[in-house]
Amino acid sequence: MKAGELGAIVRGRDFRRLYATRLTSQLTDGVFQVALAGYVFFSPERQATAGKAAAAFAVTLLPYSALGPFAGVFIDRWQRRQILVWTPVLRATVVLLVAALVATGRDGVGFFLAVLVVLGVNRFFLSALSAALPHVVRREHLVTANAFSVTSGTVIAFVGGGAGYLLRTLFGGGERGTALILASAALMYLAAGAIATLLPRGLLGPYPAEAEALAGRGPGRDAPGVRDAFGAVLSGLADGARHIAGRRPAALALGAISFHRFVYGIILMMTLLLCRGHFADNADEGLATLALMLGVSGAGYFAAAIVTPPVVRRISKQAWIALQLAAASAGMLLLGLPFSQAAWTAGAFGLGVVSQGVKLCVDTTLQETIDDAYRGRVFSVYDMLFNTTFAAAAALAATWLPPDGVASMTLVAVVVAYAAGAALFWTASVRGPKPLPARD
Repeated sequence: MKAGELGAIVRGRDFRRLYATRLTSQLTDGVFQVALAGYVFFSPERQATAGKAAAAFAVTLLPYSALGPFAGVFIDRWQRRQILVWTPVLRATVVLLVAALVATGRDGVGFFLAVLVVLGVNRFFLSALSAALPHVVRREHLVTANAFSVTSGTVIAFVGGGAGYLLRTLFGGGERGTALILASAALMYLAAGAIATLLPRGLLGPYPAEAEALAGRGPGRDAPGVRDAFGAVLSGLADGARHIAGRRPAALALGAISFHRFVYGIILMMTLLLCRGHFADNADEGLATLALMLGVSGAGYFAAAIVTPPVVRRISKQAWIALQLAAASAGMLLLGLPFSQAAWTAGAFGLGVVSQGVKLCVDTTLQETIDDAYRGRVFSVYDMLFNTTFAAAAALAATWLPPDGVASMTLVAVVVAYAAGAALFWTASVRGPKPLPARD
C-alpha cells in the first residue's frame, strides 16, 4: 500500500466521513456479535452442539442473504447517503428489542427473528457502502481504498469483538449482562447514523435521472405498487445477472469468493467446536480461546491490506487470488492436522490473510467492471453468495463433525478442495480475456 496514494485518499473529506461511518458501524458489529456468541454458544447452561451451531448460522445468515438482491435494487434507486443514515437507526431499535428479549429470558423464535433483522439490515448497509465508495475516490485508487477501508473495517470489527468481551467481563455473561451489552451496541449504532448525516445529500448516487429510469417511471408518474415493485426487483436482478455474465472477470471473481466462503464455513464451524470442546475445559475458557482466534485472524486481515495492493500491481488480481487459495491449502495441511491450539492459531492468521486478500481483489474487480447503475444489485448478490455459501457449508458440516471438532478426514478434504479451486480459477482466468491492469 503506497503511503502517497493512501494519503491522497484520506485527504478527501467525503471519504473520511464515509470511512468513519463504516468504522463506527463495524466496531458495533463486533460488540453485537460477541454478545450473541457468548449468549448462544458459550453460556454454561447452553451446551452448543454442531447441530445447534449450524441452526443458528442458518437462522441468522440464510434468510437475509436470500433477500440480498432485493435490497440491491433499492440501493440503486434510493439515495445511498440516506440508507447510511437510517439503517443504523433501524438496527439500534431492533437491537434494543433483542436486549429486552434476552433480559426476559425469551430466546426462542422471536429472538432469532429480531437478530435476523439486525444482521439483514447490516448487509444492506455494507452493500450501500461498497456501491458508494467509487463516488468518493478516484478509479485508479480503488484497490488501495478498498484495502484500507474494507480491511480496517473488518479489523475494527475484531476490536469491537474484544470490546464486547471486555463488556462481558464487566456486566457478566448471563441474561442481564448480555442485555446491557446489547443496549450499549444500540447507542453505538445511533452514532454511526449520526456520522453519516455529515455526508452531502446526493453525493453517493444514484443520481435522480438514473434512479427514475431504474424505477421504470418518469417525472410526475406515481411510484409502482408492491406487486410491481417486486416484479421490478426480479427484472432488475435478471438484468444484473446478465450484466455480470457479460463481464468474465466479475463472474470468475464471484465464483472464487463463493467457493472460498463455502470451504471457510467448514473451517469456522470446526474452529467453533474446537474452542468449545477441544482447546478448552469450560465455556468461559472456550470463549476466551475463540476471542484469541478471532484476534489473530484479524491481524491476518490487516496484513492482507498491506500486502495486497503492491502485489496486484505486479501480478494481477487474478494471479493473487489463485496464489492465496493455494496458500490456504498448504497452510491447512501444515498447521491444521495436528489439531493443536498453537498450530491452529497460526492457521487462523493465514486464513485471515487469504480471506481478506481474496475479498479485496473481488471487491475491486466488481467496482472496476460493473456499471454504477448496477453496483447496488451486484453487491447485494455478492453478499447473498458470500453468506449463503458460508451458512450452507456450516449446516452440511454439522451433519458429520464431532462435538469436539476434531475431524482429520474433513480437514484433508479442505486441503484438496483449496488446491483444486486454485488450479481451476487460474486456468479459467488465463483462458479468458486479458484482465484489466491495476493502476498506480
